[in-house]
Amino acid sequence: MAEPMDLMTELEWRGLVYQVSDRDGLAKALAAGPVTVYGGFDPTADSLHIGNLVLILTLRRFQLAGHRPIALVGGATGLIGDPSGRTTERALNAAETVAAWSAKIRRQLERLLDFDRPGNPAAIVNNYDWIGDLGVIAFLRDVGKHFSLNYMLAKESVATRLERGISFTEFSYMLLQAYDFLNLFRTEGCRLQIGGSDQWGNITAGLELIRRVEGADAFGLTHPLVTKADGTKFGKTADGAVWLDREKTSPYQFYQFWMNTDDRDVVRFLKYFTFLSPAEIEELAREVEVHPERRAAQRALAREVTRLVHGDEDAARAERISQALFSGDVRQLSAEELALGFADVPSVTLARGQARPLLDVLVEVGACSSKRQAREDIRNGAVSVNGVRVADLEAQVTEADALAGEYVVLRRGKRNYFLVRFAK
Repeated sequence: MAEPMDLMTELEWRGLVYQVSDRDGLAKALAAGPVTVYGGFDPTADSLHIGNLVLILTLRRFQLAGHRPIALVGGATGLIGDPSGRTTERALNAAETVAAWSAKIRRQLERLLDFDRPGNPAAIVNNYDWIGDLGVIAFLRDVGKHFSLNYMLAKESVATRLERGISFTEFSYMLLQAYDFLNLFRTEGCRLQIGGSDQWGNITAGLELIRRVEGADAFGLTHPLVTKADGTKFGKTADGAVWLDREKTSPYQFYQFWMNTDDRDVVRFLKYFTFLSPAEIEELAREVEVHPERRAAQRALAREVTRLVHGDEDAARAERISQALFSGDVRQLSAEELALGFADVPSVTLARGQARPLLDVLVEVGACSSKRQAREDIRNGAVSVNGVRVADLEAQVTEADALAGEYVVLRRGKRNYFLVRFAK
């Protein structure tokens, strides 16, 4: 049995270390522990999305290893806008909007970190509490005087914007984040900030401010930004971003996003986004090599991440819907599960008590281009109703066929689904 890895080694094995200010010093501090660590989340929308998950789950890894995580919600910095990773200026949002978004993000973070863990409970702070009343003169004297223009202009987040232009508002962002680190160092004994690699300039500014003001050393660590092997943007679908809010992205849609992970990405994502052991992940990696058609790694990834974000019950339901769609046996699904599983497929609505020839319905719902095509598909065994193959060219679609009294599921071929709804 392999010896358990220390936290730093495991983070490196999982590919979660991109830059670190002092690798050996941080490893020693973690071994001597516990260390207080923070990561920041600016409220740029009313929900976090899966792009935020790497940072949240890395904070959770620190907590499980005995360290104390702090999640910082940027109620103040969210009013300013971070230029990191952007080529244009962010739109400024109203203070009341940012406050409302901050409250929602706080609730999401509370589901993913343990605030009652004995010995090292997580904490949530809002930087508006110490920046909101900070006067401009105090800020310039106590923070701004420690940074030269040359230092700030050399930061990638600023340098990449100089040609297009950057406002003084966004130019000052790194100083506000540096002040966050200094404040948490003073009030919480926080010695480590973590974030995505696009935050490196902001993080090192905090290290510099702590060194100049307190004469002390702290640490910074970044994880790589998540990319996909096919070149498309991670966390985006045809319908937009994949959100942690169940009202914006349902647990089933969330599960399906992970199920659709490319074989080239799935092992890396298992390392980033799950708490499966190295041995379990390596076994799944072998499955990808030997039996990719089984998609065992994708199922494990989808199940584990959906459990983390939405809980066991929603994960089990999403898995049940997914398996039913894969096998074609949809008769055991509830009305709610049918609605979730077929929310995005072409559909038609029939009146209660109405009966329609299957041939007509196949054309109307877009499954077949013509009645002639529909007849040919039925003769070839390519059409099923509620998971049962149909051979009768005279078959009717009736309310008696409706699953859960409401839905009839049509399938043409192996993966093309269509839905008939009977109006309530």
